[in-house]
Amino acid sequence: MRDLILLRHAHAEPAQPGQSDADRPLSPRGQAEAEAAAQWLKSHNAKPTRVLCSPARRTRETLERVLETLGYTEVRYEPRIYDAAPGTLMAVLDEHADIDSVLMVGHNPGFEQVVALLHSGISGDARGMPTAGIARLSLPAGAALEPGIGTLTQFWWP
Repeated sequence: MRDLILLRHAHAEPAQPGQSDADRPLSPRGQAEAEAAAQWLKSHNAKPTRVLCSPARRTRETLERVLETLGYTEVRYEPRIYDAAPGTLMAVLDEHADIDSVLMVGHNPGFEQVVALLHSGISGDARGMPTAGIARLSLPAGAALEPGIGTLTQFWWP
């Protein structure tokens, strides 16, 4: 089985005038959420072999706090994760099907939709994914991703 962990970025500051959405930093609340997510991952023995992360500032800052706690591993910044629909997220994940444990750090609404799609087969079944929320799914080893193929094993938020 493959371990897929989806981590939504922690709470970010609103964009300032002239600032792009991708450049928004974590808020103080978001920093605390990222620390809590890191502790939760550590306490649940999350040991990703590879990390796929949106290049947005808030995702990178969330990931940095997580890796300070979990230990560093291979990180790939993937622009397609930013503002992605479930199909795009699944295509990115399929490119890493040979990896036994993947942590993906990104954004809603794509994350909550892809969790629902992988688990229930229907992306409209999304129930929400709060900032710094974590969804952990178990997937069959070597299988291509398709609707309903995963088992949601854990769901947590600060």
